[in-house]
Amino acid sequence: MSTKYNLFISIIIPCFNEEQVIMYTYERVSNTMSSFEHGGYEIIFINDGSRDKTLSLLRTIAQKDSCVKLISFSRNFGHQPAVTAGIQACTGDVAIIIDADLQDPPELFPDMVKIHLEQNANVVYGMREKRKGETFFKKLTARLFYRIINFLSDTKLPVDTGDFRLIDKHVIEAFKALPEKNKYIRGLISWIGFKQVPIMYVREERFAGETKYPLSKMLKFASTSLLYFSKKPLKLALGLGAISLLVGLCLGIWIITGLIFRPETLVHGWASTVIAVIFFGGVQLVTIGVLGEYLGNMFEEIKNRPEYIIHEKINF
Repeated sequence: MSTKYNLFISIIIPCFNEEQVIMYTYERVSNTMSSFEHGGYEIIFINDGSRDKTLSLLRTIAQKDSCVKLISFSRNFGHQPAVTAGIQACTGDVAIIIDADLQDPPELFPDMVKIHLEQNANVVYGMREKRKGETFFKKLTARLFYRIINFLSDTKLPVDTGDFRLIDKHVIEAFKALPEKNKYIRGLISWIGFKQVPIMYVREERFAGETKYPLSKMLKFASTSLLYFSKKPLKLALGLGAISLLVGLCLGIWIITGLIFRPETLVHGWASTVIAVIFFGGVQLVTIGVLGEYLGNMFEEIKNRPEYIIHEKINF
């Protein structure tokens, strides 16, 4: 006899141009939810401004299955706003966040719920033992990213994880109360706290279609996450400024003592001047760049625009 989990479960699935995989995603998630007893479930698809047939396919699914709910954005706002919309709209005792590309297995849902109940865990996050179908460059940069962000961050984040996780009602309500717009969700959930437990799994290759995170988006996402949880980049910029001041002071002393005691050894030319200008100019540009990133984030927040605009909702 299968175990009965008396919980209403929300499944949150952000989608962007997933026409090749979305029907398989629905089938695997639906079959998984039918394979164990629970107190009911809802599958919330968030269409993040898809430009292919994703929206029409999701409408068809929602018409046939009342457990499927659909939120469609007015345009593409990004993965993190789509996940946020799902969390804001969900009504479950727990919510499970999973991408539509089937790299994270829906078949882990029962195990995640079991860990949540047996270990009284508020968050059960997927930790990748192995990443199939990814290049050496992608694996290396991902590994470095998590180590660097933990070095810089004031909040320790679990390594080798994504947004694939279960969160309970305490975390859902705490997340809904957060006012910021430009969110880094996996970091925010770690910041919220409570008891968080990993579940190990092998991340599969993408089922179909192309990745929605090319290098440019990965760099932007990394930049947001690095600046989101720490003031250490500002401290590093201050350190660079102090080092450049010290180097300049030493260079000045060397030149002055050379003029007094060794005038014949000084080489009169432009090389030392050019090197000094490049060094100090580089330090200044790095410092201004770091400040600019923080100011840019502040600018986005103080405009107080909504994270997303909803064009359509079905089955709510």
